[in-house]
Amino acid sequence: MEIWPGLAHPLGAHADAEGTNFALFSEGAQVVTLCLFNSDGTRTTLELTETDWYVWHGYVPGVVSGQHYGYRVDGPWGPANGLRFNAAKLLLDPYARGIAGGIDWGQEVFGYQLGEPQRRNDEDSAAHTLCSVVVDDSFDWSYPDGSTDRSPGTPYHETVIYEAHVKGLTALHPDVPEHQRGRYAGVAHPSVAAHLKRVGVSAVELMPVHQFVQDERLLGQGLRNYWGYNTLGFFAPHNEYATSADPCEQVREFKSMVKELHRNGLEVILDVVYNHTAEGNHLGPTLSFRGIDNDAYYRLMEGDKEHYLDYTGTGNSLNVRSPHSLQLIMDSLRYWVTEMHVDGFRFDLAATLAREFYDVDKLSSFFEMVQQDPVISRVKLIAEPWDLGPGGYQVGNFPPQWSEWNGKFRAQPRGLHQLRHGP
Repeated sequence: MEIWPGLAHPLGAHADAEGTNFALFSEGAQVVTLCLFNSDGTRTTLELTETDWYVWHGYVPGVVSGQHYGYRVDGPWGPANGLRFNAAKLLLDPYARGIAGGIDWGQEVFGYQLGEPQRRNDEDSAAHTLCSVVVDDSFDWSYPDGSTDRSPGTPYHETVIYEAHVKGLTALHPDVPEHQRGRYAGVAHPSVAAHLKRVGVSAVELMPVHQFVQDERLLGQGLRNYWGYNTLGFFAPHNEYATSADPCEQVREFKSMVKELHRNGLEVILDVVYNHTAEGNHLGPTLSFRGIDNDAYYRLMEGDKEHYLDYTGTGNSLNVRSPHSLQLIMDSLRYWVTEMHVDGFRFDLAATLAREFYDVDKLSSFFEMVQQDPVISRVKLIAEPWDLGPGGYQVGNFPPQWSEWNGKFRAQPRGLHQLRHGP
């Protein structure tokens, strides 16, 4: 199989009629290898030798939608200096729009030798981790009457938001077919839309639907990550919420859900978690960002780059001081609006996104980018206006185009409910 130079943009994997262009950012990499996994069990490896602006890229003729792939990124290993490159680990494309599989928690997915965090582990993780999938974006957004999908555009003062969990909303719903319960298709079922409209809802705010992982600690206790606040893929709909195992069909199912809710006049708002990723602290696994460019994607401790600044309580914080991390967030937001047709976002621990140096800064680069972006600035933006860092409680301090969760107001009705009805 041959590889052509291809293009440095857009990032991710983008297929056309003759092949697919692959592009991956890594400033510190020395060698980047594209790994293609075929349906017959064979693998193909192709080195990406073309680089522009720290983007490694190549075009592979014959690769089409549905192709499973991943990256191996080689470079220096030195945890004390924030360097965690390890070519033995298969890495998820941060821009993957489809993701297959799950994580088999064992030594293989950790970049270091368990119990010896300074010693690199060279066991191959390919058979034990998630896989990126090339996705075809085509979708028919038209309705039988000839009209085309559009946002309901409900004004803020008329907006009534129903916070929902994709699985929990329909898991026991008697009117939803069993195979659709707990899935995107279940949320799109006519009985669900009818109920939401009957109670006066104008928007559905879905708890995290970006691809997240099942935590090793929870699985060890016989539990699972129900809520989803441990995301890893900012472009891919979570695969366990779809009726199909095919990532391409999963994307179409999500789009069909949005289309049906819009047809009923209901907006779709996503609860998004850009403040951290599922790779955890310095003892976490190497699944994607950590192995691609640890220093660019994560906030590391000043003078102690082995460890991570943690404003989120999860072990790491995304490095919003890095232009490449900011680009990742903005590209993700834009994708969910332009390609998936969502109507807004609720930002988990949004104060973390405003920490350029140390303090929360409402004039940070992230807010400036949102303000001037012709797509993102026009959708609903809702902040969870706090994080766990110093000065993290920022209710009332977000820029004008933002709305916020008001924690004190929310606590009052909860307290009244408990006084009235008991614990």
